[in-house]
Order: sequence, then structure tokens, then C-alpha cells
Amino acid sequence: ARYGAAFARYLVDSGAVNPGAHVVVGRDSRTSGELLADAAAAGLRAAGVPVLHAGIAPTPTLLLSVRDDERAAGGLVVTASHNPIEWNGLKLAGGGGTFLAPDAGRAVQDLFETGPALAGWDGLGGAGSLEGVVVRARGPVVALDCVHGAGGVVVPELLRRLGCRVEGIGLATDGMFPRDPEPVSANLAELGRLVRSSGADVGMAVDPDGDRLALVDENGRPVGEDWTLALAAEYVLGRHEGPLVTNLSSSQCIEDVASRIGAPFLRAPVGEASVVARMMDVEAVIGGEGNGGVILPELNLTRDAAVAAVLVLSLLATTGASLGELLEGRVRYHMMKRKVSMEGLDLRGIYERVRVAVPEGGEENTDDGLHLAWAAEREWLHVRPSGTEPKLRIIAEATDPGRAEALADLAGGSVKG
Repeated sequence: ARYGAAFARYLVDSGAVNPGAHVVVGRDSRTSGELLADAAAAGLRAAGVPVLHAGIAPTPTLLLSVRDDERAAGGLVVTASHNPIEWNGLKLAGGGGTFLAPDAGRAVQDLFETGPALAGWDGLGGAGSLEGVVVRARGPVVALDCVHGAGGVVVPELLRRLGCRVEGIGLATDGMFPRDPEPVSANLAELGRLVRSSGADVGMAVDPDGDRLALVDENGRPVGEDWTLALAAEYVLGRHEGPLVTNLSSSQCIEDVASRIGAPFLRAPVGEASVVARMMDVEAVIGGEGNGGVILPELNLTRDAAVAAVLVLSLLATTGASLGELLEGRVRYHMMKRKVSMEGLDLRGIYERVRVAVPEGGEENTDDGLHLAWAAEREWLHVRPSGTEPKLRIIAEATDPGRAEALADLAGGSVKG
């Protein structure tokens, strides 16, 4: 409630709240979502800002409703995204339907910590409700896993309107995740079995708040989350000229698509807000992150699993190839990840030790921690503090899994040493 009030005061102080304005409040399907959304909405109203309750809906759908609502001063989504079932949190957006930039986020945090000013009894905000909308097109047979998250509200219906036959699991929106909800390959075994048993053309897994999409090929094999953006970008860049933007920790398979088509390719610091800011700066036609998050600015400047699904299905339809056939013969990269506790670590000293420990000649980028890339060897290493936990993240990628593991081990050893 105090964070909702802090967000309201930030919007008021920044001049975003005009007469008749409101904030759209929605949530994913987690069991704690309703009470936390009610609490956050109460905080908004206590600070004098009216709310529209959207109920359960994917995050990108909520952000789209904020963007298209002339009276929406912002949006507040109660979700912990792909994190485990016991977690929950808040995502805050401005009136344009994009997440708050880091400086705005810090301003809200400051208000939260100091205690935001509340309205008097005669200045409290009212409340109403909101309905969502979906779009049409055409597509193939899809095995779908929404892990009992908010994606179950929109994605199955969208796919059916695309002309797909949907074979689904986890479509209920009760928040009772049957597995670790993050759509990484290790968690998609059941979806793979559904693809094989149903004869589906492709499998799609959506995270709890509907902003990430992972793919499973026609044989039931997960292909890795980075390929979602790579394939979506291949479809878009084949039809629109312009840059592709992703973050520093995303796979080179995305860069390969831009290189093959001849499109400009740029990397930004990790985090959706940073990627969106870079996309806006360079007027990118598509972007996102290698975790299965696709951003199509023509529609909405946020990651959106439903959009990703449409773009991938469109690519499959126009090429006439299966997902496995589409990836056959392409360079496949291997990524290794490590995490080290940040307690007592000196970042500058760590980065210097990493530079000494790894091979010379890497192109250096310090926009977000330390990123070193060896273009000729098609290898890179990224060492950065996590934005979600007190950990140092170490990520390495190479065409050979042994090389990726060796880079990660060299960096990890130098950090611990």
C-alpha cells in the first residue's frame, strides 16, 4: 500500500495526473496477487489517484491498455514474473505504457522510504474496472503451456483466432504453478511430451505474467529462449528496415540474424527498461532480451509473449518450414552461467582480476559491469551485479560448450580468488 501511494505521489509530482486521470492496476495469477493488488490500489487511492482494476491479465496486455488509454497516468502490475510461486512484486509503468526508467524508479523508491503524502478525506481516489482486447490473424497447431499464469487469459484465445488448434496445459489462471515457472529448457519436459503426443507443429511456453515465450520444436525438444527473439527478429527484419537491439547477456544467435539480413545490431545493459531506452534512441524496429522477451515497438514498447508467438508463427507459415528445419545448419551457441555472493566484493577489483585471468584481445564494454567479446572466436564473457538479488552474475557463451565453461570458470575463479 505504501508503494502504491509512493507511485501515486510520483505521478502527481511529475504532472502526469490531470483531472479525470487514473492508474490501471492488474496482476498475474499468483495466489497472493489479489490481496496485494488491492493493497497497492488502496495506496494509490489514499494518495488521491483513482484506479481502474484490470484483474488477471498478462503484463504486456496491461501495458498496451495503459498506452491506448488517454486518461491513464500509469500502470501498476502485481507480479513476480518468472520467479518461484512464493514471490510477488510490483512493475510500474508511465502513461505511455513503458516501464519507469531507472531514475524514475529511484524517485518512487525515495518516496516509499520517506513516506509519501496522502490525500485528505475529501480527496481520495475512486475505483472502476477495465476489460481487455485481443487481435486476429492465422497460424498452425500449437502445444501451449501457460503454467497456470496470466497468459492463460489471452494467449490461448489469440492462438485460436489465429486459426491454430491449441493443445494446452496449465491454462487455468489459479496461480498454482505445477513446476518452476521460468520458461527455461530444464522446465519444459511436460510441454515436450505434449508436443509429441498431440503431433503439434510447435510448443510454446509462457511465463506467469505473459512477457516471455520459450519454444519447443516439433520433436519435443526445447530450442533455448534466445531463439525466440532471433526468429521473431528474422520475420520483422525481413519486412522492415531498421536496427535490432538486445542486451549484453543475450546470445549471438540474435546478432547472427541481423548480420545475415544486414540490419544494424546494438546491445544495451541488461534489463527491459535499458533495452527499451536504447530502442527508442535508435528507432529500432524490434528488440528484446534473450530470455524469450520480444519487444515490437510498432505495437508496444514492452516484452510480450503473445506478440512473440504471432511473429514466430508468421515466420513458420511464410517459410513453410518446421521449427527444427528452420534451425538446421545454423550456428548453435552454448551458454554457461554462474552466480557468486556479492558480500564483501569490490567490483572494480573484481573486473581487473577478470581482465587478467581471461585471454587477451577481448573487445570491452563497461555499460553494465564488464563485457568482453572475442569476435573471431565467437565467444563472450559478461560479469555484472544482479539487479534482483545480492549476487554477481557470470555468463559466458561460445560455439563449444567446453570453451564457454572454461571462460566462466576463469572468471569465477578470479572473483573468488
